[in-house]
Amino acid sequence: MAEFLQKLKFIFKDKDLRKKILFVFLILIIFRLGAAIPIPGIDAAKLAAFLNGNQFFGLLNLFSGGALARLSVVMLGVGPYITASIIMQLLTMLFPRLKEMYQEEGEVGRQKFNQLSRYLTIPLAFLQGFALLTLLERQGVLSNITIFDRLVNVIIVVAGAVFLMWLGELISEFGIGNGISLMIFAGIVARIPTSIQQSLAAFDVSQVPLYVGFLVAAVLIVAGVVVVTEGQRPIPISYAKRVRGMRVYGGISTYLPLRVNQAGVIPIIFALSILLFPQMVTSVLAGIQNPTLQSFIISFNNFFNNPWIYAALYFILVFLFTYFYTAVTFDPEAISKNLQKSGAFIPGIRPGRSTAEYISKILTRITLIGALFLGLIAVLPLGMRAVTGLVSLTIGGTALLIVVSVVLETVKQIQSQVVMREYE
Repeated sequence: MAEFLQKLKFIFKDKDLRKKILFVFLILIIFRLGAAIPIPGIDAAKLAAFLNGNQFFGLLNLFSGGALARLSVVMLGVGPYITASIIMQLLTMLFPRLKEMYQEEGEVGRQKFNQLSRYLTIPLAFLQGFALLTLLERQGVLSNITIFDRLVNVIIVVAGAVFLMWLGELISEFGIGNGISLMIFAGIVARIPTSIQQSLAAFDVSQVPLYVGFLVAAVLIVAGVVVVTEGQRPIPISYAKRVRGMRVYGGISTYLPLRVNQAGVIPIIFALSILLFPQMVTSVLAGIQNPTLQSFIISFNNFFNNPWIYAALYFILVFLFTYFYTAVTFDPEAISKNLQKSGAFIPGIRPGRSTAEYISKILTRITLIGALFLGLIAVLPLGMRAVTGLVSLTIGGTALLIVVSVVLETVKQIQSQVVMREYE
């Protein structure tokens, strides 16, 4: 505790570190102010009713930090940029040039890759904004809207998405931590007071044991998320000795860390989008007066409204996407080539193809644990709701994973800054 207080004192004592932290807080305040500015022509009652009955827009509201619930100028949040980044990473499987740029050209290549993601964000924001506003208009949330008003609203929300992307880049460059992740984190944390208020409003003295059990379960779940998120499987790496003149170089040993949760929260987002996209389509088609179509929509909604079927599909999709995304982002062949070029090897394993197969084998095994973990985290809110019977007593799996990951990563970056300055 004394060491923690000493480091905390050093953080606020160091001028440069203090400026970075205050800069992050300033950007997050600007983000929250933007989330409170609504676009014109909103029916607040219809908007609240629409969002409460639609899980897909609940996910979008999560990534917009609650801005969608107010239809603010930044209602799209950082969702378009995240979508663009995911699409670009998937495209590396189809286009070798993109893969080479992202994995082999170093920092310059990654900067070009990120720039392409920024360019792709703009058309995605336009499409997402236009579709979202059109759907809300059909639901009666936006009333008395002309073509000019619709165009202005689309331009406003696209500008808001680009503005948030720029704010996130500013945090990454001049602050501490990943800017996009911190903005999602701020949006999730900003909703905590509302959740607490709802829980207190529904508080019943007879349910005190239930609330105590929920708090204990919450602590254990958070601890489990931290353990698995930080979990690694180190692979020993040795460097061959090289003699140059009278000096001997190399011969050192290190390790290659393989994370248990290599894919992060991306598989949950993929799976949730696939599950909820058909429901969004049926909600759009619900206004068409066709008996056959209406019968199909009713049957489809009844099928997906079954909590057991929904949870099973959700778990399976998250499990499969964890393996898929890990295969996209982590290439054992490239790791093996880089080790061989630098004169490194895994003790007992031949360089080249044997090393790639060995790394792939270990990665497949630990990804099984990560995939099961992500699947359980994904269906966690459904399980908590089934056990407690209360909507207010639920732990959002996606939100929890994002919060824990962002906090751990930011704390590590702050600690590295403190260690560097203490050394100086």
